[in-house]
Amino acid sequence: MWQSITAQPLPRASLEPPPDDRVSQLRQWLAGLDPDLGLQIQSLRIASADASFRRYFRLDAQASGSDAGASFIAMDAPPPQEDVGPFLHVQALLTQSGLRAPAVLASNAEAGFLLLEDFGDLTLLEALRADPAGTAHQARYRGTLAALVRLQSAPATELSRGLARYDRALLLRELALYPEWYISQHKGVTLSDAETAQLQSGFEQLVDAALAQPQVTVHRDWHSRNLMVLDDGVEPGVLDFQDAVHGPLTYDLVSLLRDAYIAWEDEQVLDWAIRYWEQARAAGIPVQSDFGLFWRDFEWMGLQRHLKVLGIFARLSLRDGKDRYLADLPRVLHYVTQTVHRYDALAPLARIIDRVENRTRQSGFTF
Repeated sequence: MWQSITAQPLPRASLEPPPDDRVSQLRQWLAGLDPDLGLQIQSLRIASADASFRRYFRLDAQASGSDAGASFIAMDAPPPQEDVGPFLHVQALLTQSGLRAPAVLASNAEAGFLLLEDFGDLTLLEALRADPAGTAHQARYRGTLAALVRLQSAPATELSRGLARYDRALLLRELALYPEWYISQHKGVTLSDAETAQLQSGFEQLVDAALAQPQVTVHRDWHSRNLMVLDDGVEPGVLDFQDAVHGPLTYDLVSLLRDAYIAWEDEQVLDWAIRYWEQARAAGIPVQSDFGLFWRDFEWMGLQRHLKVLGIFARLSLRDGKDRYLADLPRVLHYVTQTVHRYDALAPLARIIDRVENRTRQSGFTF
């Protein structure tokens, strides 16, 4: 079962929007949209914020008949920090692939404003918090795995071919966040030249393994905070997909099963990974025919992701003042140390990580 859920909640819809120029511009834009939408501009309120410059607001629609209680989400993605183009591109791709992405009801890409379908407040994470001992999470995770298989097995289209590549440069740039923000600034540790070279060599190992995997459509943040529980079924509504790329097969699976915001027992992770592997093979996705090799890909991909996440969470605190992510560092660090000690080939990387954490290395074993 689940081990811990400590992520801090995002701002809730009861909060008033701040009195800034962007909110004023957003109100003006909304007021000029089709009157048939019935938008109640005065009801605009904060829905959530994320780790970027984007903000999300909720507003009500005029109640009438079966539409009573309807609401919409307005996205504020301020240029030049944000670009709604990738969001619109990937939204179309997800919809084309049969996934539930919020419908785009109106857009002003130049100003950075979108009006979206409202999937509500119930994330997969919040559903688990509300009923941690319940059984519904099994159906929800299986539905989420089925949606992932559908995304990865969708035929290539102009939309999917237009995704950026999760190439070596991007993978290494992500890994560089770990020494820059986590080791140096968060931990206050200075590596020697030899240690820096060892760390870079370990990074190259992880990137080589990632690029050797089959390449598919990758959401990049397929986890419990971005997957919404909808009333009409177990498959999720999908959010925060604008950074999607064409990249390693196991990336989204490890994002879900070794989530930065919730940890599951190893037996449960293995069970779900096997279920995914079987479904993927049946769908013609070119996963490793040997599950042991697939599992190694999964773990090494997770190590790349979690080293990046350590850097991102440290940066969010130190640079952006978003300290709530620090509560999740121990969980992510556990994933890192668990994996890096499991493979003898990663021993040089493990020594660096142990030195940063001031730990004595445990015995490792090789798969």
